[in-house]
This record gives sequence, structure tokens and C-alpha cells, in this order.
Amino acid sequence: MQHQAKKRFGQNFLVDDNIIQRIVDSIKPRVDDTIIEIGPGLGAITLPLLQRTEELHVIELDRDVIPKLLFNCRNDGTLIVHEMDVLKFNFNDFRMGTPTQNKLRIVGNLPYNISTPVLFLLLKNRQDVQDMHFMLQKEVVERIAAPPGSRIYGRLSVMIQTYFKVTPLFIVPATSFSPQPKVESAILRLVPDDTFSKAIKDHKAYEDLIRMAFSQRRKTIKNNLKELCTSDQLSTAGIDPGQRSEELAVDDFLRLHTHII
Repeated sequence: MQHQAKKRFGQNFLVDDNIIQRIVDSIKPRVDDTIIEIGPGLGAITLPLLQRTEELHVIELDRDVIPKLLFNCRNDGTLIVHEMDVLKFNFNDFRMGTPTQNKLRIVGNLPYNISTPVLFLLLKNRQDVQDMHFMLQKEVVERIAAPPGSRIYGRLSVMIQTYFKVTPLFIVPATSFSPQPKVESAILRLVPDDTFSKAIKDHKAYEDLIRMAFSQRRKTIKNNLKELCTSDQLSTAGIDPGQRSEELAVDDFLRLHTHII
């Protein structure tokens, strides 16, 4: 069953069998996993996942694609479709409603326009998550994994690196899709990790700190945080008030957080 990709949903369907196999092999799905796929499309990744797990949940907003997805997966296991916007999906309620209450394994090909909101939603639900494997635009993966001092290191980098172990896996060329996008994609693995986050006293305050720190990249940390802390507080935390936010590592932001909370 054919389906015309819709621009408003950012649809580009994965058609490269070798890439599909690499993605599924990276996920290593097991029969007892509770896996949720975001944006399954026509089932390129859904079908091989379903063949290994026997039951799979998917979140799909495009009602026109769902009958074709079900048709493509009709002979393999149980596919449970949640027809809704992923940003309205309650991951905690879903997990508590499952018989085993296993932590969730989240996978998906995230369109550029919703990638950041979805990542922040799942960050807030990290206690329910075992791991996540996403296909994102390569530039988004590079931003998430960027080190301090990089021109692309910013709020997204710090927040994700604070709460997750970040592992970029491999590049997915534009030729792997139909229709072909104008940019390359990459596969990213995120695993919740409390190495940094256990030091956070107030998660909302920490999020506000990072947002304010990167509100104006050309300004110094002192100027961006002038409503939140003083130069003396920055110095006490071991941070030069004249530095810019992109020069600070996650450890620096955590230390500052504990000094001003």
C-alpha cells in the first residue's frame, strides 16, 4: 500500500534495508521489552522490531498512514497504535498501566520541527525510560553531543548531557529516504544517567539557569545571569564572570546551581 509523504508531518520514509538492519541491531530488542516507537510511518523499523518483540506500541499522528502501517505489519506480532500527538502522550501513565511496568525503550525518527520538544518531554519522563534510540537530523545530533567551547554547544547540549549518556552511533545519508531530504541524518543513543543529575537540588531551577545562561550567546555569563546571581557568586563557584556560557562544562553549571539554589 503506497502513501504520499506529507510535508506538514516532516515525513521522509526510510527505505534502505542495510540502514534499517543497522538501526535494529543497535537497539537489540528483546521479547520482554516494552518498546514505543514514535512516528512509525509505513513501518520500515516497526516491522523488524515487531518480528523480534512480538508486541510493539507506536505513536502516530497521521491517521491516513495508520491503515497502511497496520497492513504492512499484519503478519507479525501485535501492533498497538496510539493515534495522537506524541507531545500529548503520558509516558508515566502508560508505563504504570503495563502489566510488567518495565522501563520503556523509546525509538523513532523525529522530524526536525518536533525533535527538541520531544527530547525535553522525555527528559522530564526519564525515570520511566530504559534507553532511547532516535534518528535525527545530523546537525541536531552534533549539537546534543557537542563539547564545551564548540560553536554549536548550547542549552540542548547541556540539558541532555546532564541527564543522559549520549552516544552518536552512525550517519544515515539522504539517499536512504524517500523522498530524499536535503540533509543527512544520524542515529543517537540516549541512556538515563544520574552521574550529574543526582547533584541537582531543584530540577526546575536548574533548567531555568541553563535557559538564562544561553539566552544571549554573545554576552558573558555575568550579564546573562544578572537577575539570578552576582559576580561574587559566580567567582565563589569557580567561574570567571567574564566567560561565555559555551565555555562552561556541565560540571561548571552544576557547581553554580548548588551555590545559588
